[in-house]
Amino acid sequence: MTTDNPTTPDPSAADTPFFSARLTPYRSLGPRGFLVLMLVVGALCFVSGVMFLVIGAWPVFWFFGLDVLLVYVAFRINYDAARAFEEVHVSVTDVHVVRVSPKGRTEEHHLNPLWARLQVTRLEDEGVVAMELVSHGKAVGLGDFLNPPDRETFAEALSKALATARRGGPDALPAGA
Repeated sequence: MTTDNPTTPDPSAADTPFFSARLTPYRSLGPRGFLVLMLVVGALCFVSGVMFLVIGAWPVFWFFGLDVLLVYVAFRINYDAARAFEEVHVSVTDVHVVRVSPKGRTEEHHLNPLWARLQVTRLEDEGVVAMELVSHGKAVGLGDFLNPPDRETFAEALSKALATARRGGPDALPAGA
């Protein structure tokens, strides 16, 4: 339903998220770096294996091939785990958390922003080590795969978003605030 009166508030505006974040695991080695790593490991293992083959220790050659296979499998498992992500959307009426596992299984949680609290666990030497949204006895963990500095940044941003939602949204702020 649309109206020509600009002073009538849009009823769907309260459901529109004013804060959205997508959390993904960090992987320092991209596809090109992985290819280079596998070529270097493969070449080193092949040259070493050939040296053992020349001196007559032929079974050792196959163990070097097994090393290359194990490195490949370990990195594939790591990259598969990187497909996980979490999305957090905050509106005036809802905190919506979507968690997607590496296998694609989806979990959704809806919390009332007036009651939701962000609990942050900090250690003196490490910073933020755990975060969870808590409301009415229900706890939803967030960003378990993030490093402590990223958790700290996200915790600050989400805390501000929750406070804004409790005040009625970003439009409820006085000018210049």
